[in-house]
This record gives sequence, structure tokens and C-alpha cells, in this order.
Amino acid sequence: MSRAFVNEDAVHEPEPRYGLPSRESPRFDAAAARALLEGAHIGNTRSAEDATGYAWGDPALIPHIEDLIREAEGLSDERMARLGRRYLRAASRQGREPG
Repeated sequence: MSRAFVNEDAVHEPEPRYGLPSRESPRFDAAAARALLEGAHIGNTRSAEDATGYAWGDPALIPHIEDLIREAEGLSDERMARLGRRYLRAASRQGREPG
């Protein structure tokens, strides 16, 4: 492989860990919604999707995302509120796609 494509000095950050309860827990979906927003916040949505089993914009998490938006707005955390609104837009697009 050409050295032009190898970055030996690259810093490889470990995958983030999300404190998720067991999937059987009634708190799992709320924690998954938070993990997806946290993953998006750090620019690593894929790790949150892998950890939760939910895709970004999954309509099943809308009520939890709405709660998180209200929480973020109450804390004046515009970044998280904006990410939540972006999630809701993605969810509404998924709901319109033919199945």
C-alpha cells in the first residue's frame, strides 16, 4: 500500500461507551434516545446506532427524543435541542418513505 494512504500518526479514539440498561428494561428506549443524541453530539452516530440497535431517525424513539428536546431547552443546551429536532426531521422522512 502506498504510504500516501497510511497515516501511522493518526490517533485512534476508542469507541464511546453508552450506559445502557438491558434491552428488556423499560428504560432502554429512553436511554437509547439519549445515546443517539450523544453520539451525534460527538460526531459518531454510528457507534450509538450499533450500541442501541436503533437507526438515526427511528420513529419508535420520537416520544423520548421530544422529552430530551424539552430537557435540553430547559438547560439552555441549544446544541442538544437542535440535534433532537434534526432527529425528528429524519423520523418524519422515514415515516413518509414507502415500505
